Amino acid sequence: MLILTLVFWLLVRVSVSNYPAWVLLGLLVWRFFSVGTSQSLNSIIGNASLVNKVYLPRYLIVLSNNLANFLGATLEFVVFLPLIVLFGVNLSVLVFLLPILLVLEFLLIVGLSLALSALNLKYRDFYQLWEIVLQLGFFVSPIIYDPDVIPARYRAVYSLNPMASIIDSVRSICLYNRLPSVFDVIVLIASIALFLALGLAIFRHFEPGFAEEI
Repeated sequence: MLILTLVFWLLVRVSVSNYPAWVLLGLLVWRFFSVGTSQSLNSIIGNASLVNKVYLPRYLIVLSNNLANFLGATLEFVVFLPLIVLFGVNLSVLVFLLPILLVLEFLLIVGLSLALSALNLKYRDFYQLWEIVLQLGFFVSPIIYDPDVIPARYRAVYSLNPMASIIDSVRSICLYNRLPSVFDVIVLIASIALFLALGLAIFRHFEPGFAEEI
């Protein structure tokens, strides 16, 4: 947060009020996503004994990693909320909607994690591809810059990024005391449904071969 504030707020002069709190909130939301999906890549590979010797639904292995990450992210936000008060942010009752947004992000992570864990088992170098995707995702999501800088002709396509919708929604209730836009909520719910369905389909497709692949 300190480095990004120095570079983008003081030097580049990003026109965002209370930039330290603004960028820290974006970083926390993105960290929840990036850590959760990255850890899921090896969730099946790293639990070979459970896959081969214990009968249980394999998706529970992925889900357990996601739940641990969700707990960690929740604790980070618990620390964050008093911190932004010190930054001069006046929280409203809308902040109680934050857990709902975090649960929605959690469901998005679960959908992607199911697909990633199966694909990384089948294609062992898949994690390298996902690292590139995360690097690109960091810069196409409004973490360090105001989304208003996106040209109007690209705004509709840009808004289809579910992480952009989550970050904007979290900032709306925490920093600006307003409800997320209806469009952001629709995009988010549609994305969650899509990724959950796709992730489960990919996981079930590769699941019969898990024992042999490990």
